[in-house]
Amino acid sequence: MTGATGFVGGATLSHAIEAGWHVRALTRRPQPERPGVTWIAGALDNKASLAEMSAGANAVMHIAGVVNVPNRAAFEAGNATATANVIAAARASGVSRFVHVSSLAAREPALSDYGWSKECAEAAVRASELDWTIVRPPAVFGPGDTEMLDLFRMVRRGIALLPPRGRMSAIYVDDLARLLVALGAENQTSCSQLYEPDDGTPGGWSHRGFARAIGRAVGRPHVPTLTTPALLLKAGGRIDRFVRRGRAKLTPDRARYIAHPDWVVSEGARPPAAIWRPEHDTDEALAETVRWYRREGWL
Repeated sequence: MTGATGFVGGATLSHAIEAGWHVRALTRRPQPERPGVTWIAGALDNKASLAEMSAGANAVMHIAGVVNVPNRAAFEAGNATATANVIAAARASGVSRFVHVSSLAAREPALSDYGWSKECAEAAVRASELDWTIVRPPAVFGPGDTEMLDLFRMVRRGIALLPPRGRMSAIYVDDLARLLVALGAENQTSCSQLYEPDDGTPGGWSHRGFARAIGRAVGRPHVPTLTTPALLLKAGGRIDRFVRRGRAKLTPDRARYIAHPDWVVSEGARPPAAIWRPEHDTDEALAETVRWYRREGWL
């Protein structure tokens, strides 16, 4: 497994262990010992460590990727080239089952460098001749997430600055992790399939509706919302990159992505109900996320 020390990967690792898996997990930094896990020191550009991770495995699960890097070359290295390296290791080790975590951004590769790099990674998976399944999550939230944290903090303060009008899908991290573990153990139905899972909300969420759901979770059910014009959002991306530099959350690349009006999962692309369905009510999942943020002092 790659990405096991991250947000989605960490949740997936926990579910895999609960399911009785023994996981060889790639890590850049030393990790505490954990039953059911063998930590493999290495990185996505270290072919020896990828070979060690893949050797003798029943399945390879590639969750790692980059979402906020300075330029197109860095996105290519962290998503496209890294995926090709993991595929090569799986093939060399004789592993056939390959679960790849992509993004809805791959549907719009001309929109952002991030989306372009994820689409390139998907193309490598499709051409791999492995028993692959690609999963394109929508917006993922839950305990440990830092990407949506600023929105939670903003709503708690009493206002929600939102992207231009549009719609989105969302998924709770534990539901996504359960899906990935189920796919890792299953390849009859899911071989050569692309899935777009979500929380089951028909037609997805409006940005305002999701912000108000967060408002209910933080105790501000009637939080005022303000839509940000696309030009202002893109200008904000340049300003945040200038002010926070490498710590910027709203980069120009991300601003173009956020301004797109349709990030709802495609009809017919959800995983078959026989394999998986979301278990968590989104309002309760958001409330649990808020409880975790508060326990950790993040909110």
